[in-house]
Amino acid sequence: MHMCSAFNRCSSISPNQEILHLCPKFVHGNVRATIAAVSAKSSANSAGDGGGSGGSLADDVRGSGTTARGRRLLKVREEKRKREYDRLNNYPSWAKVLEDAAKNDAELRNVLGNSIGKPEQMRQKVEDRIRKKGRDFHKAKTGSVVAFKVTFRDFSPVGSNIWFKLYGPPSDRDVDLIGSVIQSWYVMGRLGAYNSSNLQLANASMEYNPLYDADSGFNVMPSSFHDIGDVEFQDNWGRVWVDIGTSDYFALDVLLNCLTVLSSEYLGIQQVVFGGRSMGDWEEGMKNPEDGYKYFKI
Repeated sequence: MHMCSAFNRCSSISPNQEILHLCPKFVHGNVRATIAAVSAKSSANSAGDGGGSGGSLADDVRGSGTTARGRRLLKVREEKRKREYDRLNNYPSWAKVLEDAAKNDAELRNVLGNSIGKPEQMRQKVEDRIRKKGRDFHKAKTGSVVAFKVTFRDFSPVGSNIWFKLYGPPSDRDVDLIGSVIQSWYVMGRLGAYNSSNLQLANASMEYNPLYDADSGFNVMPSSFHDIGDVEFQDNWGRVWVDIGTSDYFALDVLLNCLTVLSSEYLGIQQVVFGGRSMGDWEEGMKNPEDGYKYFKI
């Protein structure tokens, strides 16, 4: 009778009550393990059916095999991989050029500062630098962002290209600026401006009111540009074909002086090459604006 009474009390408990606590003296050996497993399973099912937070979290952790910290770290690593992928596949070519140039140029590294890897910040810093007023004209500019390298490759005065390499693809404003400079340079040459046979004032002293002999200037042999092509751009490389005719070579000095200030104050030129058939990845006949082609009509 006593055992039956105790058994009846155990069988009448509610599902949410702990069997092991109410009937400890009837649980021995394997029976205890069996009842404990049934109790744990019942508790978990009860929590799941009732929407309990404790059982749900345990199931999530067991199902994922990770902790909350592990999941956060996994998310951070995934975002980092995505940023690296975007940087390698969508990074502007002009920004890569700047980064490569900064590796061997201390001044450029100082200009870019902590903006390296952030294209828009890099662009802003370079624009601020090359447009900055009151710069030191006596400071050596070799290798700096406002200076450019000048080379000659079988340049012929009666028909050769002059190439311009910018730090990035030019905007429409940049194309207009360079085109206007080249057009002005050509007009001056066409009118005979670059004629070293008539440099009466070049070495004269203005303190003694020098005299200018107009007749002598009129009688010198004319010196004039013969022809010029349009200024063309493919991405960050530009070119113009010229035939300077009988103009003196100091016409090239005049052009370089203009380009020096243009680069320093307005747009940034990386390299100027006189002569050469092709530079960079220039492709003859590619004149589709969608492929990065732009031009200025002379």
